[in-house]
Amino acid sequence: MSRVGKAPIALPQGVTVTVSADNVVTVKGPKGQLEQAVDSDITIAQEDGQLLVQRPSDQKRHKALHGLYRALLNNMVVGVTEGYKVTQELVGVGYRATNTGNTLDLVLGFSHHYVFELPQEIKVTTTADKGKNPTIILESIDKQLIGQVAAKIRSLRAPEPYKGKGIKFQGEILRRKAGKSASKK
Repeated sequence: MSRVGKAPIALPQGVTVTVSADNVVTVKGPKGQLEQAVDSDITIAQEDGQLLVQRPSDQKRHKALHGLYRALLNNMVVGVTEGYKVTQELVGVGYRATNTGNTLDLVLGFSHHYVFELPQEIKVTTTADKGKNPTIILESIDKQLIGQVAAKIRSLRAPEPYKGKGIKFQGEILRRKAGKSASKK
């Protein structure tokens, strides 16, 4: 059996899970509501305050879907109770980030600004403390969406290996390279 798929999902107080006839799972919690369509072969059962994901056979496809949907459902439960937060740093001289509502304005050393419109499900805040790198803080209940948006923002100016300039995740360790060495004559 799948090691991930066979683990039950604990449902905290205030979280309700409903499964529709066409296998769409809806998770409601204190922070919001999320939906996920599940493959028709996979069954979702709710017992003793736990959510169980079961597969019909040991086919390779069923094994793969078993672990996948268990992980997605667990991410939904964590999202509606605690939420997710991603912090990114802008490393570089003159790099700035400002936001008005859900519009993110980035100055990344190019001749133009990047204006990035974020989905309504994501809350963004920016900070620019003196002596520290500007930061972008993304918060959402949807782990897939926040990860995709954070990756898109990072791709606008990925960190380079020589000086480390670019947009990086907080706590990310970059592999640095040595520059050119002077030639001996």
